[in-house]
Amino acid sequence: MRQLSWVQFFSWFGLFGMWVFATPAIAQHIYGLPHTDSSSGTYQDAGDWVGILFGVYNLISAFYAFALPYIAKKIGRKKTHSVSLIIGGLGLLSIYIMPDKNWLILSMIGVGIAWASILAMPYAILAGSISPKKMGVYMGIFNFFIVIPQIINALIGGPLVKYAYGNHAIFALVMSGVSFLIAASLVYKVKDVDDVVQIK
Repeated sequence: MRQLSWVQFFSWFGLFGMWVFATPAIAQHIYGLPHTDSSSGTYQDAGDWVGILFGVYNLISAFYAFALPYIAKKIGRKKTHSVSLIIGGLGLLSIYIMPDKNWLILSMIGVGIAWASILAMPYAILAGSISPKKMGVYMGIFNFFIVIPQIINALIGGPLVKYAYGNHAIFALVMSGVSFLIAASLVYKVKDVDDVVQIK
């Protein structure tokens, strides 16, 4: 569980950064608004587009969730989760280079793939390594690593954007993408005792 907790930490750190900073990042980076603009009509348009993009990644997640068991059966749960996180991380990083708002749909497809895996694969891996009698206790402890990274990001995310990134919120999304990639690399350190495919 300790190994998997770090995977969760970086996954949810990245997710929180995306949820909080997507609108200002896209308003500035795609719509060309200054960081001081958070109330204009164009900023509202950016917020509306982010809402659509979030709908896209949730829709993709819903469909990809059906495929996860079949993919995991073929290549193993660890590899499934790692590859999904890599796709999501690259999706977030790609926002930085997308030429216009419509291309961001492609970025969100990657995020949706990661989102589906984050909601399923860690729990499937954990369930195979703990006693059924202690399942509730360990799942409760495990969920701390959903909450803690979000609290940390809430505390440091704003100051990072302001002081480290020069008020360019797009770099918060870049950090989220990097967090996903770190999580993906850490998956391979996790011991999945009853996976159908063992990666050596």
